[in-house]
This record gives sequence, structure tokens and C-alpha cells, in this order.
Amino acid sequence: MPDVRRPGPEFGPRRSRLHGVPSALLAAALCASPSLAAAQTEPTAEPKPAASEGAPPLADPPPAPPPSEATKPADPPPTNDGQAQRRPGAGDVKAAATKEEAPKAAEAPKAEAPPPPETGFFLGTYGRVGAATDFRKRPGRDADIVARGSRLDESSYVEIDIQRQDYWKATGTTTRAVVTLGTSAPLFHYNADFSIRMAVRNLFLQANNIVTKGLSAWVGSRMYRGDDSYLLDFWPLDNLNTMGGGLRYDFGNGRTFVAWHAGLNQPNTGFFRQTVTRTPALNQVGATNVNILDRQKFITSLKASHIFKAGATGGVKAVFYGELHDIPSGQRETEVKGTYESLPADFGYVVGAQLGAFTGRDPSHVNLFIRYAGGAAAYGEFGTPFQLAPDRTSAGARELWITLSGNWETGPLGLMAAGYFRSFRDASSGLDSNDVDEGILLARPHFFLTEWGGIATEVSYQAQQRGVRYQPQAEPGQPIPAPTSDPVMGGLFRIGLVPFLNPAGKGSYSRPQLRLIYLLTHRDEGARSMYAKDDVFSLREWEHFFGVGVEWWFNAQTTYGG
Repeated sequence: MPDVRRPGPEFGPRRSRLHGVPSALLAAALCASPSLAAAQTEPTAEPKPAASEGAPPLADPPPAPPPSEATKPADPPPTNDGQAQRRPGAGDVKAAATKEEAPKAAEAPKAEAPPPPETGFFLGTYGRVGAATDFRKRPGRDADIVARGSRLDESSYVEIDIQRQDYWKATGTTTRAVVTLGTSAPLFHYNADFSIRMAVRNLFLQANNIVTKGLSAWVGSRMYRGDDSYLLDFWPLDNLNTMGGGLRYDFGNGRTFVAWHAGLNQPNTGFFRQTVTRTPALNQVGATNVNILDRQKFITSLKASHIFKAGATGGVKAVFYGELHDIPSGQRETEVKGTYESLPADFGYVVGAQLGAFTGRDPSHVNLFIRYAGGAAAYGEFGTPFQLAPDRTSAGARELWITLSGNWETGPLGLMAAGYFRSFRDASSGLDSNDVDEGILLARPHFFLTEWGGIATEVSYQAQQRGVRYQPQAEPGQPIPAPTSDPVMGGLFRIGLVPFLNPAGKGSYSRPQLRLIYLLTHRDEGARSMYAKDDVFSLREWEHFFGVGVEWWFNAQTTYGG
């Protein structure tokens, strides 16, 4: 932090000289000293880099050590009588000492209050860009058959995060306004299309230490998340996108918090909204749009987290989480104009927990997530319920996620690993193509040859089973086989080699990272059957992916509220 000069003797004359100065000027000098001190700029804290998106939960910062002898304010040199000699400051008047007057004892230096949070603008960004081929002059494609697979072959994506922070001395509150724009592929340099796919990912303001210390409140639109599984690029326990607000209270121990949120969304589907044309008011000429069905989904969540200390820097983290989803009833026009049908109200819930451990000395950690969703919540916060129950609700739909994710580092070696099992059933009683059991095991060992780079490999196996009424394909000239209701099982194996450069230095989560990527994928017959006819993925047993990629994150401050 730049040296901020504090008001003191150096702001005034070192010695007051009264030679003939009227008493009025003396009084003015005495009054000017506190006024001058009050006008100085308050010191500000140096901004701290936030934890990266994929980083593990950090342990509580250790208590600040006592200032070293070099940083303590220098004590005045003692006089012959053993008392500290006070240096005169602005407005001091040196009175004549008398023999009867005992010298005053020096006052102990007062501890300075911590500086207020920094005020100003902050810029952060996350991004990934890649270009690849399949060695057959086609573009490289994401080859995963499960919902969450390797992120090495993901498409390009970037977020620009702009934040404004202000400290309000009157209340001791800090506010932070956040605007995040996200842009996804395809990019202009690839398809020459001068358009952009952009979304507002964050648009909210949060007030910290509002009303009482430790309490924060926010209102707006935000990505509301907890800890992620980096290799699988998703948030296994909580990942909400709503417009609303929330409260969070951090206890004084710095290891416990409770967070509550409530918000609304309205996916752009006929389950939530129906617009029809009608004659304008007063029977005017033309047509106007009228919303016959116009209902929103209400989502609220509650989360409690506590860290149990383990050793000097490590800890064990326990999280309990729940959600409620509520969809009101509505009315929709049928294909016969002027005829309407009623849509019943719907409901959903989520319960889940997380148990993690971390060292605190480095990014080594492990997290176990368990999440169960029922009813409308089984389809996700943006999902539209389908294959409904006989009462036309999502009652009976369910989804279970069990996810394990972690990272271990020692010397030049690092190992990132993740895996999950997922089971989803829609609200209908029979099995169909949407009923899925799937899972993946994935590991990415790193070997750092130097501080600035090394080689990584990535190995994964993923499998999926779909309960479908399946129509087997017939060989040319052969009779069409009878359909079957047996589940279809498919799997694939993948291995990759990834030399990389790390300009920021050694570490599994050190970014930016420039990569040369080669992935080899093998699909079995069941995996190939999960693609449409004539899709090259339905025809090929082996798949190549070769290209370059880069990933970075420079976050001004983590903006996830959970």
C-alpha cells in the first residue's frame, strides 16, 4: 500500500515561535491544528485478489500477528530522568518548566483502528477460448454423453465483471454494485457473423455490515452459488439464477454463516406464458397481444455453513442446504379459440449437504456433495416440467446427485479428480428417454517441469443408461426388428495429453493457462446409439480432438452469494 501520511508534527512547524505574536494569533494556531488533521485523507486498504472460481474453500485467515519492531511506531528517546520526551507538534507552545513541576509521564501509543474498505471500481473477467479439429477436417466437438463432462473441449465463453465499491462512513456500511456480462460462442473470427450471444449474468447491489456487523443484504439479478467441481464445471449443491434478493449473516467467529434468498423467474416456454392476439380496446382496427397465461416460478433457498478448525490452517466444512419451488395455477387457451383449460399449481423442493476438508496451506481439498430434488425442482430452476403425472403436475419427479471432487498438490505434482452419479426420473409412471442414470470418473494429473509450465494428462470413463421404448435400427435389406422397452446402456473412455504454460507460476488452479490439447475418445455401440442417425458421432467408434486453448480468471472479488 502506498505510504499515506498521517497528520502529525510534520504537518506543522517543529517549534512554535511567539516572539511578539499577539494572543489572538496564538488562539488561531491552536484551533487550526485539529482542523488540519480532520482534513487529511483516510488511509485505505489495498485490494486483495479474490479466490478463483475453481479454488477450494479457504480457511479462516489467521489472526494478524503483532507488528514487528520495524513496523511499530518509534518510541521517543528517553531523557535523563527516564521519561519520554514528546516532540512538539503544530500549535504546541513550549512553557517554561518550573522546578516544582514533575515531568508528565509519556502516554502509551493508541492502537489504530483498521482502515475502511477500499472505494472504487474493480474489473474482473473469466474466459476460455479454443480452436480444434477432429483430424478429418471437421471442427472438434464436445464428445461427452453425460450431463457434466470434461471442460477441455467446451466451447468459447467469456465474462466481463465490473464492480463499484463504496464505504459509507456514516453507517460503517460497504456497498458493492456488480454488473457481469457473459458472451458465448460462436465468435466473429470463426463464422464472420457480426452478431453476439450475450446475457446479463449479474446485475445487483449488495450492502455489507448493514444494520449490524456481519449482516449483508442484496437485491437484483445474480448467479447465486456455493462451491464448484472445477473439472466438471458445475456447482453440485446450489446453483440458482433468479431475480430477487437475500440476506446473509456471518457470525463473529468468521467460520459460520447463514444465508437466505428468494427470487422469481419465468422461463420462456408455454408452461409459464401464453400470448395470443386479440382485437384492440374500443374495437379499434388491428390486433394486439394479450397474455392469457402469465405465471412466474417463486424460488427460495436457505443455507447454513460452518468450518471446524483442524490444525493451524486446515479445516472441515459442513453445509446444509434447501430450496422450495412454487408455481401458481393458471389458465391457457386451447387450440379452439375461446376455449380454456386450467393448469394446476405445482411445487418442488431440494435438500442437500456438503462435507469438505482442506489444508489451507495450498489448494489441496476434497468435497462430497449430496443433493436430492423432488417435484418441479427436479427439472432445475430454469426447467419446464414435462411427462407430467396424471393430475398434470410434476409430483413424483425426482433427481439425485452424489458428487465427489478434490485436488491434491505436493512439490511438482498435482492431481485433480472428480466424479458423480446422477439418477433422474420424470413425473410419468413409465420409463422413457428422459429417465436417466449416469455417471463419470475423471482425473487430471499435473507434472510441473518448471515454475512456468508442465504436462497434464486427463483420463475419464463415463456411462449412461436411458429407459426408453427403443426401436433398434435394421440393416439394409433386413426386416425392421420389433421395438423393445429395455433400457439402453452406453459408455465411452477418453484419454488426453495437455502440455501447458502457466505465466502466473506453478499450481493446479494457477491461471492464465495456455494449452495444447489432444483427446482420444472411444464410444461403444450403446453410446453411438444415443446420437441421431447420420450424426458422425453415431458412426464413429474412435474420435480425435486436437487443438489449442486458453483459460483465465482475474476476479476483482467473488460475487457468488452462497
